[in-house]
Amino acid sequence: MSGNGDGTIPSPSVGSLSEIEVLPDQPKYVCSLSAELVAKAREELQEKPEWRLRDVQALRDMVCKDYPNLGTCLDDAFLLRFLRARKFDYDRALQLLVNYHCCRRSWPEVFTNLKPSAIKPALESGFVTVLSHLDTEGRHVVCIRPDRWIPSNYPITENIRAIYLTLEKLIQSEETQVNGIVILADYKGVSLSKASHFGPFIGKKVIGILQDGFPIRIKAVNIINEPRIFKGIFAIIKPFLKEKIANRFFLHGSDLSSLHHNLPPWILPEEYGGTAGKLDISAWNELLLASEDDFLRDGWSLGSKKRYRPFGFQQRGTSCFYAFREIIV
Repeated sequence: MSGNGDGTIPSPSVGSLSEIEVLPDQPKYVCSLSAELVAKAREELQEKPEWRLRDVQALRDMVCKDYPNLGTCLDDAFLLRFLRARKFDYDRALQLLVNYHCCRRSWPEVFTNLKPSAIKPALESGFVTVLSHLDTEGRHVVCIRPDRWIPSNYPITENIRAIYLTLEKLIQSEETQVNGIVILADYKGVSLSKASHFGPFIGKKVIGILQDGFPIRIKAVNIINEPRIFKGIFAIIKPFLKEKIANRFFLHGSDLSSLHHNLPPWILPEEYGGTAGKLDISAWNELLLASEDDFLRDGWSLGSKKRYRPFGFQQRGTSCFYAFREIIV
């Protein structure tokens, strides 16, 4: 059963970026969820603590049997992300894991040499960052500002890389796996020429990854200061959105009071009518760059000797149903 749950809501004084640390090696899974979030995961995600490791082992067995050459991490904590994202449905969790790897291999411009130090210009531009405080549901707010991008400085794929690494860092937190995230996209100052870079190809790719190829729960997408041309852009991407996701888009225009119905002022920076001070991108950038070893350890760069290609492909909206055949290069 879906819903927001009745768990204790973290206050802004406790829920902040300072709580996300550079992860140490953890050979054995230890649950870090509070009692309130354990209850929320049970209600919303059908996660039963007493069966959790059994469920992880079941998914691991399915991977080893059906996709022995997938080349994926099989740690408890890693596989648990996919189970939570698909409410502990083994088959759907397996499909998500396979799609996760397919998406990475099918877009080398984004996923080759993917590490924080490789995207410093995009991070320093402020195109994407994470607000300092959690919302009232304990969710991080990912702030995207397309106007901060200068196309002559670097290609648009660098922005996609920055978004992807941001999500990967956030999803390391079990709290985020349960609570999900909220997106705040500010389209102020986005011209027609800049908008042309966000064409159907990019839009379809990104939506496909977020909906079917990444283990994260996107609970709301708040769009503000959208220009008139945004309606045309949204009309292009909407057919690729699942109904559940499409219903989570909120277009506020320049009406900050409308935004504040979804995101309270005390978690927002002054730029959005909030009371949390000026928007500061440095804290998130420093945290992401300090996590370089996490991404290197997990083998983020493409270019391994084994590659995989999809066969038996079937398109259903943006959902891709993949099986993999090994190719030895």
